[in-house]
Amino acid sequence: MKKSLVVVALLVFAMSVAQAQKLTGAGATFPYPIYSKWFTEYSAAHPGVEINYQSIGSGGGIKQFCSGLVDFGASDMPMTNDMISGCKEKLVHIPTVLGAVVPIYNVPGVTNLRFSGPLLADIYLGKVTNWNDPAVAKDNPGVKLPDQKIIVVHRAEGSGTSFIFTDFLSKVNKDWAGGPGASSAPGWPVGVAGKGNEGVAGLVRQVPGTIGYVELIYALQNKMSFGAVQNASGNWIVASISGVTEAAAGTKMPADYRVSITNAPGANAYPISSFTYLLINTHLADAAKEKVIRDMLSWVIKDGQSEVSSLSFAPLPESVSSKVLQTVYALPQ
Repeated sequence: MKKSLVVVALLVFAMSVAQAQKLTGAGATFPYPIYSKWFTEYSAAHPGVEINYQSIGSGGGIKQFCSGLVDFGASDMPMTNDMISGCKEKLVHIPTVLGAVVPIYNVPGVTNLRFSGPLLADIYLGKVTNWNDPAVAKDNPGVKLPDQKIIVVHRAEGSGTSFIFTDFLSKVNKDWAGGPGASSAPGWPVGVAGKGNEGVAGLVRQVPGTIGYVELIYALQNKMSFGAVQNASGNWIVASISGVTEAAAGTKMPADYRVSITNAPGANAYPISSFTYLLINTHLADAAKEKVIRDMLSWVIKDGQSEVSSLSFAPLPESVSSKVLQTVYALPQ
């Protein structure tokens, strides 16, 4: 009897080892708070599955994914046709959640600032260099602004957050569009660099006179001031889940999901909003991993969306999530 029990136990152990899967992913810091939560919960609910996600920035995620170094990548920036053609892997973009990029600032004694798109562009172009500049005062009537130098903070590495921010600047300022342009790693005219959303938030929190840009949850978690931004309708909008949702509401989603929703129409649409994506290999050699990835994506779309609002992200619109599920179900298994 004891011998039989031992044999059964060994068989169960062998089966569990055979079914164990370790997935590796890398990329965007923008959605890291929700990805960390999702991957931990999914692994806990699926014994034997371990998901290791490195928050290294969208540029790094695309590079590692296209080099075949990770099982999936993550990017806030839809890959361009040139990027896709140069990628070793056959891929599909899977939108997972929506978020907002906010202008954070550290100006002692000053709160509730407002920033038009052209003003943000001129600050990052180095044309507006002082907090009491008339251009800042124009957006903030009645606010007592200090005679203090503006210290610009931007990302150090290739970043989807930078792409979202500069994509917006390119749509509202011709000098930015004709200069640095929309890019994950533009040639920044001025400023100091911080690594990741965490690094930018840390620099702005520590250094008076600074301005930066981060995903909304990083500003909230660090209790930092962030400004209202003027949208396409001319309204001043403070980033919120509802504002991001409205920005996505009028978007016609293309078949490959690669879309920009910055400066979207809508009276209450927050103008620096974006989808973020997982980059999924459609021809992964490991069939067992393919099955786990497909199941994980299904869980993210069907169950994970209910958790995003607690971290100040916006869930996928139902029209988008239903379409994404069809794409996930069509993946190899």
